[in-house]
Amino acid sequence: MLVLFDHSTPEPLRYALKAHTVVEAVERGWETLANGALLQEAEAAGFEVFITADKNIRYQQNLTRRRIAILVLENAQWPILRPHVGRVVAAVNAATPGSYTEVQIPHAG
Repeated sequence: MLVLFDHSTPEPLRYALKAHTVVEAVERGWETLANGALLQEAEAAGFEVFITADKNIRYQQNLTRRRIAILVLENAQWPILRPHVGRVVAAVNAATPGSYTEVQIPHAG
C-alpha cells in the first residue's frame, strides 16, 4: 500500500512498514497543508493510508466519501510507540478504503 505520514507521525515507524511504500508529507511539500487539503492531495496522488496523531481529524473533517484509510495514533512519541509498532503494522495491513481506525498505544508507566 501507498502510505502517507502526517508531520506528527514518527519517521522511524516507516522501517516497520517495509511491505508498504511510505512517504512523509514533507517529502511531497505538503507539510503546510491543512488536513482537508492534505487528504484531498493524498487521494489524488493515489495514497491508500494516511497515518496521523491528530485525534481531532474525525471531528474537523467530513470523512464520508473518503477513499483513503485514516489511522490515528493514540500516542506518537517514538519511545512509547516503538514497542507497539506491531499494532500499527496490523492496522495498516487491515486498512480498507475509507476506513477510520484509532490505534491504541498503551502509555508508559
